[in-house]
Amino acid sequence: MSELVLREDRDGAAILTLNRPDKVNALSNAVFEALEEHLKMIARQSSKIGLVILRGAGGNFSSGYDLAEIEQTVRAHAKPHYESEVIEFLANIPQPSIALIEGQCCTGALELALACDLIVAGESARFSEVYSRWGLTPIWLPRRVGSARAREIMFTGRLYDGRRAEQINLANYCFPDADLESELARLSADILANSWYSNQVCKRVLIETDALPLHEAHGLDIFKNEGLAPDAEERLRAFLSRGKVAP
Repeated sequence: MSELVLREDRDGAAILTLNRPDKVNALSNAVFEALEEHLKMIARQSSKIGLVILRGAGGNFSSGYDLAEIEQTVRAHAKPHYESEVIEFLANIPQPSIALIEGQCCTGALELALACDLIVAGESARFSEVYSRWGLTPIWLPRRVGSARAREIMFTGRLYDGRRAEQINLANYCFPDADLESELARLSADILANSWYSNQVCKRVLIETDALPLHEAHGLDIFKNEGLAPDAEERLRAFLSRGKVAP
């Protein structure tokens, strides 16, 4: 499997690292192909992998699309929607996902991060959306921060550090860089401690009910409810054996 994206499995989490540090992890077609290969394998391993973490090598998440390659693609009109398809696959992968952002996270890299369920930023993070500078168009940003804030980010092309990203809900959390690894480990442990089956069902429900009116979403929940997780009885027994009474 390509070294452009590295995979490490740790305690039930699959950690994918964009590995092109000499190019600030710029996103090329080859990077997306490697990422897609990993994601498709992970999607088939839902009983072995309970969480996906996406990060970049060398102190940066990614500077975004490799502009030299984009120029070639535009001229050739080759696979114009391929990268978007990979990003959508990431968004719909069964397991919860976390984007860990250090340093640059620009344009296409921001869309990649936005496709993850949670975004965890270091104070060094630098988010920007500069598609308009290159005559390109974004998709994902308004779904995360809302239309008004998305307009500001897209129209100005300004940089947002990790703290500001947390304030405007672009990032779920921002931590000092020195604490980033330990805080990521704590967050990962909290997610992995829950029923993986339940986490995956919850994610699927969130995707299926997104933008539905309340009564339709409620109906979907009633008639497509998948019931108890396979490990529900074991978890309840373990909880009650500790002498605690459920609220």
